[in-house]
Amino acid sequence: MKRSLTRCSVSSVWESKMQDIEIYILGGLALFTLWFIRHTINYYYGQKRKLKQLHRFAKEGDLEAQQHLAKRYRRGDMVRKSCEQAAFWYQRAAFSGDEEAKGFLQQFFENHKKRC
Repeated sequence: MKRSLTRCSVSSVWESKMQDIEIYILGGLALFTLWFIRHTINYYYGQKRKLKQLHRFAKEGDLEAQQHLAKRYRRGDMVRKSCEQAAFWYQRAAFSGDEEAKGFLQQFFENHKKRC
């Protein structure tokens, strides 16, 4: 009879410890999830802020900003993919003397019906 009581008490202690460990694991996962969501949101707003500044600089005539903005429109990076907008910004960069932009515009007009 004593032997069965010790087995029960050992198994209940073991189950109690496992429940404590499960609680710590769930708590850790919850904290990680909150941290991940927070940093994802901060990254998103940071990218949107960069994009807004990129538009401002590109409108002011900054060649590098025009190139980056055109590439973002061509790839659809944080903006809706638009070949027309990409061509517009590449055209503005080409008028400023960028050779890469001239090459892209030539390719765009040759393959006008295809996607960029």
